[in-house]
Amino acid sequence: MNVRTAFLFAFTLMLAGCGVQAAPGGEREVHMATLSGEPPIIIAHRGASGERPEHTLASYTLAIEQGADFIEPDLVLTKDGVLVARHENEISETTDVAERAEFAGRKTVKTIDGQRLEGWFTEDFTLAELKTLRAKERLPQLRAANAAYDGQFEIPTFEEILQLLQRQEKQRGKRIGVYPETKHPSYFKALGLSHDEPMLKLLKQYGYAGKADPVFIQSFEVGNLIALNSKTDIRLVQLVASEAGPPDIAGQTYAAMITATGLKEIATYADGLGPSKDMVIGRNLLGQMQEPSGLVEAAHKAGLVVHPWTFRRENYFLPTDFKSGIDPREPGDLLGEIRAYRAAGVDGLFSDNPGIAVTAIK
Repeated sequence: MNVRTAFLFAFTLMLAGCGVQAAPGGEREVHMATLSGEPPIIIAHRGASGERPEHTLASYTLAIEQGADFIEPDLVLTKDGVLVARHENEISETTDVAERAEFAGRKTVKTIDGQRLEGWFTEDFTLAELKTLRAKERLPQLRAANAAYDGQFEIPTFEEILQLLQRQEKQRGKRIGVYPETKHPSYFKALGLSHDEPMLKLLKQYGYAGKADPVFIQSFEVGNLIALNSKTDIRLVQLVASEAGPPDIAGQTYAAMITATGLKEIATYADGLGPSKDMVIGRNLLGQMQEPSGLVEAAHKAGLVVHPWTFRRENYFLPTDFKSGIDPREPGDLLGEIRAYRAAGVDGLFSDNPGIAVTAIK
C-alpha cells in the first residue's frame, strides 16, 4: 500500500466510523459508531507490553503515560492465595525461574484446561518465593529491545497494581481504569484457590465497585462470570476466540456463543464481548483484511459492548495490506489497522502499543 492509497483508505475509514454534525455555537460533534456514541476506550494489553516486559509495573506505568484508559492485568494465584499478574500460571516464558537452581525441583507437568504443560507454576510458589524472581520478555525474537529490561522487574501483586493506579490518579488528576482477567478460575478453584473473593475485596478497597467505575472483569470461562454477576455490580466481559470453546462447559463452542441467540444469553450475565480481532474483521487466504463480519452490530443489538484483542505493531501480527515489508519484527501500519476497527464500531480495543492506539482513536 503506497502513501497516497494509505491516506485515502484511512480517511475513508475515518468518515465511515463517525458522523459529524454542527452543534450549538458552531462547534462540531463527533458521533462514533460505538454503542454509546463515544470514542472507543484504549486498554493497555498487559501494560505497554510492546515496549516493556509484560505485566510489570514499568509496563503499566508507561501505558498510563501514553494515555491508555485502562490497564489489563491477567490474574493468577500463588500457593498462599495472593493474586499476581502473569499471562499464565506457567511462568518459564516470563520469568527467570528456569535459571534458578533453588527452584529446579519445582519443575513439573500439569494438565490445565485440557492442555498438557511442563514448567513452573505460580500455585507451587509462595508470594515471597515469587518475589525473588525477575521478569523477562516473552517474545524476544520479535522484541529484542524489550529483552534489555530482562532481570529488572518483579512480579507485581494485584494490590501493588491498584496502588500504582491510585498514585497515578493523584498525580494526573483523573481516573485510570483497570481490566483484570481471571485466568483459569475453575482450575484454581479446584485447588482451593479463589479469584473472586480477594479480587472483589481489593477492587472495592481501591474504589472500583460498580458500573460507574472504570473497571471491567473478563474471563474465557462462563461459570466464573455468572458467579461474579451474582456478587458484584462491576461490568463483566465474556472473552471468546475464533476456535474452541469455554473450558468450563464441555461441548460448548465460542462460535455458537456469538450467534444472535448466544449473544442474548451472554447479555443475561455480562455487559460486553471480548472477541479475537479476526472475529470482527477476518482475513482472506493472502492475509488481507476483509469486510467486517457483522459481529459488532449483532452484539450491539444484544446490548453488549465489543472490545476485540489484540492490536500489535509488528509486521508478524498485522494483515498483509498493513505490513511494512517482510521482516516480521519491523513495525507496520498499526494506525491504519486500528482505524479500520474504529470504523467497524468497536467500543474499545486491547493493544500492546497503547500510544499508537491513542493516536488512532483520540
